[in-house]
Amino acid sequence: MRHAKSDLSRRELFVRGSVAIAGAIAAGTPMSLLAQGLTTLDVASAGSMRAMLDGPIKAAIAQRLQLDLQSHARGADAVAHSIVDGELLADVFIPVTAGPMRTVMEAGRCEVAEPIARTELVLVYSPKSRFVAQFEAAAAGKANWWEVMQEPGLRVARSNPAGDPSGRAILFAMMLAAKKYKQPDLVEKVLGATLNPDQILTGGNTQARLASGEIDVMGTYKMGPAGSKQPYLSMPNDVNLSRLNVHAENPELSLSIEGKTFYPEPLVFYAGALKEAANAGGADAFLAWLKGAEAQALFRQAQFDPVGDAIALHA
Repeated sequence: MRHAKSDLSRRELFVRGSVAIAGAIAAGTPMSLLAQGLTTLDVASAGSMRAMLDGPIKAAIAQRLQLDLQSHARGADAVAHSIVDGELLADVFIPVTAGPMRTVMEAGRCEVAEPIARTELVLVYSPKSRFVAQFEAAAAGKANWWEVMQEPGLRVARSNPAGDPSGRAILFAMMLAAKKYKQPDLVEKVLGATLNPDQILTGGNTQARLASGEIDVMGTYKMGPAGSKQPYLSMPNDVNLSRLNVHAENPELSLSIEGKTFYPEPLVFYAGALKEAANAGGADAFLAWLKGAEAQALFRQAQFDPVGDAIALHA
């Protein structure tokens, strides 16, 4: 994280650095030897985007845009508030769902955010769970997934809905399932209280606990288990938060957490340049690249879905 310079100085440094590095690449200098010469781009994001930003996207823009991407990722709500409070200085923000981006926009820190990818909520289960046979039956369409989720003793893990859209997504998915299957007490049976301390785990590696069978199942975004080949259950598209009009179709559904009201949102990833970005030129180039064919191909390879009819957000 860096302190801002003047707009003119930032853009001049970006252009001059890009030209110099491009010339070095053309002369045959290995990228590994040019890392110190790349212009830094700070990208704040939802934790679910970290693997892409630290992996294929970082490698691609180092070569294409001569940018050294530095990622700052955790729960999207927490990142949004850090940006608003001035604790986190970044050039670009990439949250999942519109809510965290709206927080930043309402504070005057971003004007436009474009959709760049989409996903859906799935239920990833442990291959060592004592309920693995039931999960596999549900995955094969031979059992009802929502009945399996009510098995006595089933251990569910989820993130804190007060600070993470994925923690709210599992709650809304169960609300939608309760409505679809006419099971009014489904949320209580599967998840308990909104801030259930037995399910909202702190400390330790949740993925390791899932792999060991200590945890039976958790709600997560599809690109995670799909890319890592972990077993998971899909849910219908009117339950998994992939539908862009999920709130309009279900206006009665809401969550009240710590004095704030939330509504179901589609799981769309947005990207926007932040005002007073230290590398404004790099941010603009990066956002244009994210919408292009190369970036979109990388998203498809990582099991992210196309944005479909999602539209840009405006302050």
